[in-house]
Amino acid sequence: MRMATQADPAIHERTSVEDCLQKLASARPSGHPLSTYRLQFHKDFRFTDAIAIIPYLHLLGVSHVYASPILKARAGSTHGYDITDHNLINPEIGSEDDFRRFVNELHSHGMGLILDTVPNHMGVGRGDNPWWQDVLANGQAAEHADFFDIDWDPLKPELHDKLLLPILGNQYGEELESGHIRVEFDPAAGFLLRYYETTLPIDPQTIPLIIAPVLETADSETRSALGLLLHDLQALPLHSENDSARIRQRQERLPGLIKRLGNLVESDIAVRDLTDRALDSINGHQGDAASFDSLHNLLEAQVYRLAHWRVSAEEINYRRFFDINELVGVRMENPRVFAQTHKLLRRLLSDGSISGVRIDHCDGLLNPRQYFIRLQMLYAAAHCCGTEPQPPLAENGIEIEVQRSFGDAAAAGRAPLYTVVEKILEPGEDLPTEWPVHGTSGYDFTNLVNGIFIQRENERAFTDIYNKFLGYAPDIEQIIYESKKLIMNTALSSEVNVLAHMLDEISSTDRHARDYTRKALRDAIRETIACFPVYRSYIDERGEVNERDRIYINTAISRAKRRNSGTAAGVFHFLRDILLQSGRENSHGRSIDSEGYWKSADYDLYRRKLLFTLKFQQLTGPVMAKGLEDTACYTYNRFVSVNEVGSSPKEFGKPLDEFHKGNLLRATEWPYSMLALSTHDTKRSEDVRARLNVLSEMPKLWAAAVSRWQRTNRTKKRTLADGRIAPDNNEEYLLYQTLVGAWPFDLDIQDSAARKAFTERIQQYMVKCLHEAKVNLSWINPDQEYVDAVSGFIADILTPASETRAGIFLNSLQTFIQPVKYFGAINALAQKVLHLTAPGIPDTYQGTDLWDLSLVDPDNRRPVDFVQRQQALQTINNETAGPAQACATLLADLPDGRIKMHVIERILCLRRERPQLFREAEYHALNVTGDESAHVIAFTRRSREQKMLVIVPRFAHTLMKGRIASPLGEVWGNTAIELPEDCHGNYSDRFTGMSISSADRKLQLKEAMAHLPVAVLTNTEE
Repeated sequence: MRMATQADPAIHERTSVEDCLQKLASARPSGHPLSTYRLQFHKDFRFTDAIAIIPYLHLLGVSHVYASPILKARAGSTHGYDITDHNLINPEIGSEDDFRRFVNELHSHGMGLILDTVPNHMGVGRGDNPWWQDVLANGQAAEHADFFDIDWDPLKPELHDKLLLPILGNQYGEELESGHIRVEFDPAAGFLLRYYETTLPIDPQTIPLIIAPVLETADSETRSALGLLLHDLQALPLHSENDSARIRQRQERLPGLIKRLGNLVESDIAVRDLTDRALDSINGHQGDAASFDSLHNLLEAQVYRLAHWRVSAEEINYRRFFDINELVGVRMENPRVFAQTHKLLRRLLSDGSISGVRIDHCDGLLNPRQYFIRLQMLYAAAHCCGTEPQPPLAENGIEIEVQRSFGDAAAAGRAPLYTVVEKILEPGEDLPTEWPVHGTSGYDFTNLVNGIFIQRENERAFTDIYNKFLGYAPDIEQIIYESKKLIMNTALSSEVNVLAHMLDEISSTDRHARDYTRKALRDAIRETIACFPVYRSYIDERGEVNERDRIYINTAISRAKRRNSGTAAGVFHFLRDILLQSGRENSHGRSIDSEGYWKSADYDLYRRKLLFTLKFQQLTGPVMAKGLEDTACYTYNRFVSVNEVGSSPKEFGKPLDEFHKGNLLRATEWPYSMLALSTHDTKRSEDVRARLNVLSEMPKLWAAAVSRWQRTNRTKKRTLADGRIAPDNNEEYLLYQTLVGAWPFDLDIQDSAARKAFTERIQQYMVKCLHEAKVNLSWINPDQEYVDAVSGFIADILTPASETRAGIFLNSLQTFIQPVKYFGAINALAQKVLHLTAPGIPDTYQGTDLWDLSLVDPDNRRPVDFVQRQQALQTINNETAGPAQACATLLADLPDGRIKMHVIERILCLRRERPQLFREAEYHALNVTGDESAHVIAFTRRSREQKMLVIVPRFAHTLMKGRIASPLGEVWGNTAIELPEDCHGNYSDRFTGMSISSADRKLQLKEAMAHLPVAVLTNTEE
């Protein structure tokens, strides 16, 4: 079957670019996905493995596979986000031929591919990134020097023209004199440095430092041959050169010189012998500290300065992905970088291999909107001009004609390439409408749908339970604020110091601000970021400030001033004026040119202020992510279902109206936005959260249970040498919620192998939580004694008293968890139906097509048993009983998860059968009447003559008064749904096949949910 998104040969005919763009702009979005299924590719799950499951995914109803990054990544990568070459398929997951077979298999089933792309950063560990190696060898004279976000003039004077490389496991001197850093020779690459598995290049100009000390021991012929080569190497322009002609000269001469060196060593045994002696000499001898002086001098002459990994927090001078040293920020705003990193992507767009993209970490980009526009132009160029760029080209590698025409064509107002962005939206924040994208990757929906299954009126009760368990009352607002400051004082302190230095230099030019000290400015920056209400603002290189960003910045400044009443308000006002570009105003009578910019020195100052603002924006996002998601979400554990990416621990449920308003907004503004319940980054799977939400309905039972468990397990805690007791109360409270949420449906506590596997999962998870919370230990301050104590506590409480007796805690836990497991599954079914029918494109994370009780990575990266899933789907499809009886059987077998698969398959196939019902349908919330109306969520989707009614329960534990049974039939009493005038008529239930009619524009719940506690009704009148 030919994919609608494949390149149309007709478009490649010699039509004008304008005509082609018009065709793309006017094309209907039939190639956009109807649903996606996320696959995580790595060396243990390759293209060949994916090919094998495509028939299953097709039967499930999936329209598009949504793939993790497939480009060449660091060797052994388990996720693919550490890309080392944007223009090669990752050989660990398959060859290009394997990829083509994978795509062809998708297309043969009428399916497409959405590709996860990573424009913000690249992986640079172990010497396998050629661009980074070029920079390490040649510094600012490297061809790729401007590809990475590097500060060559950092605060520390001795790092001027150098790159701090914090890769050492110990102090530099110790690693050097232990012989862990060694010089080696490779015939192809020349001399290089080896530090364990990491390979580092050597500045070719410094090669004489290796050979010269032993050159006099060689014969005259060897001295002559090598002497001339060493002279030519020494004559190379410096790596710190900034003259373009000199840089070009170095780049042109280097390959020939390195080749000459390799040929000499390979062909001349005397030269090879001399090289061996040189290596023996410079590498020193352990126990003789002075013998390492030459190696030290060589290292000091390199572009980089090797340092202990802890140094990175304060002194690193390149932008990273958050605080990960091996992921270096790429300057995607540089058009050359865009051109060089999107060659393969253009080919995949041109030949129809991929139908769309997901953009990872868009907030890390200097100008996200600029990138999205270029991406849409690339798609247009790929379809209008072909696979390979056709000169004349703009610097970004896109045809000038396309770039010129794109702004005037109808395509400029739309996004012809299906694009979703990984963007975390805070409550009340909307995705910028000026971005040419189709929506987010779905975290906003994750938290919206999760919130409506939390019983909000019990918030005070859960706060009291938590405070009593801890013995004190933590302040969540203060925790978030302090967590963000902690990140800026530790992991990201270097980035704050750079901003402070930039602002200090700017302040020296302002007579009203020059007396502010660098400390005062740094404090103002830190406090403002700690109070920033969203991940970032989006002021671009033109300095345009919209009202949305003005509000965010003013809010942050106001909050920072209130928290720091002892600090002069003027320093915050100065920072605010810089961020809001108030300096563009001609407040001192300066000369302004026709475009509104200050001339000469004034314009230079304006550009410095703008650069500060752009860099400030790139820092607020990582601070929010590391402070809120990766610290506060592991610190404030009142109700961990809400401690999720894009959510906040301070929340406790959402009003149902907010859910409906969010759906209505998405239906009208972002109908192709992705919807997620579980992702590779969620801290708990959808089914864990659904189960934990049952606790919100039973505060008294929960309070009694955790109080009993705390007393029972008190003696199993460990007292450490420093007096601390492990785990502390907060960690113990998190542990109990985790056990309830992740406890497998079929776990037999007397099965030692199964119990051990589960215990190890929980231990690994809690170790991660301990480090992320940064209270008793952290990643930079590990404490193995504490880790062992907590792991031992977990093992003890999960060990039966004997082979035949579970013990007090395990007996209590298993008794308590029975109704929670059951009604958690009901919640999971309900939220899955909403996920599959709400406006947007539902994504199913691998493995969640059956019950999945995974926790955060690496727990959610465990291998998926697709054979089990294929067999489960086959048993469902082979059921000979009628649909209603089949549903009853699946519901009775609820622990095996097939009921969830059945729900998924039935709705995904409906999406495929009636695409317009989901692509173009209107959304309307439905009013519910009757005694149990508070337990119902209902809405309708309508498109032309097609109608769909969606009905699911909530708070089923409360509805059933704790009795373990499904909310079916007469349980609903007089509860009914009021239908709009044009929605009455005859309907068929998608799951049970039962026919249902509405009378007097009302639909009785006891009829709609007579056989299954969820209903998706479609009109039978075509």
